[in-house]
Amino acid sequence: MDIWDIIIQIIPAIFLTKKYQQAFIDSIEDSNWEETTKALLNSRELLEATWRKDEEAVARYIEEAHLNTSILTYNNENTLAYTLLLAYISARDYYTIIREMPTGKGFADIALIPRHDKPAMIIELKWNQEVNTAIDQIKEKKYPKGLEKYKDNLLIVGISYNKKTKKHICHIEKHQ
Repeated sequence: MDIWDIIIQIIPAIFLTKKYQQAFIDSIEDSNWEETTKALLNSRELLEATWRKDEEAVARYIEEAHLNTSILTYNNENTLAYTLLLAYISARDYYTIIREMPTGKGFADIALIPRHDKPAMIIELKWNQEVNTAIDQIKEKKYPKGLEKYKDNLLIVGISYNKKTKKHICHIEKHQ
């Protein structure tokens, strides 16, 4: 899929006449949208990989988003959360995204509340800790309780970043 395929998909209905379509195309023809297009496509792929529970792909897309974010320091869970929120930008088409959602016995780092038939998600982030620590925290602090409505269609996602190896690791489970 190239830039023009994306543009054709997002041209709103107000560009019905050929005159307006051509004016729109002319206005962006010389623009360089490649990086933006790549980030949006990666975001969509990240979301789909999460739905498939493809942990390696999720980690890979987050790594790429990390490399493309302009964070001066990448040294705590807040900067990791910032990267995740940018990486999951396309999720806004399907979800309401809540940062630090009060639930259970604490606050889930990121919660994605679906608008339609997609799974709800709780994402817990860990810095320089094992990824299972994030999953254990979700379970021990009963974060799914705040999304009881989605208990049959809820993914719990742990993402950790190792400062020494510079690697992200992901673990995804269907809540039971």
